[in-house]
Amino acid sequence: MTRESEDEILRRETRQTDGEDDGPPTTPFDNPLFLPILLWLFTAWFCWDAWIEPMEEHLAFNRYGFFVVLVLALYFTWRAIQEKREDAKMTSGDPPDVP
Repeated sequence: MTRESEDEILRRETRQTDGEDDGPPTTPFDNPLFLPILLWLFTAWFCWDAWIEPMEEHLAFNRYGFFVVLVLALYFTWRAIQEKREDAKMTSGDPPDVP
């Protein structure tokens, strides 16, 4: 029976860990565009219920909800676009813009 040297053990361990990621696998919910798309769908739904096919018993709720969700959708879309641009800069090797 032969004993492996410490160098051989270390080399084998580094080969096994080189292909592994540092964290858990990503999910679709990790995409920065997930929330803006969801908010735009809610905006369309509120718009439909408020102006296109008005539901008289919930008209005020749908109209106020439309404007609230519209503002959130615009803000989170702006943030997601900024995050995608920063990710693209990081992968291309350019330093990120710092305000």
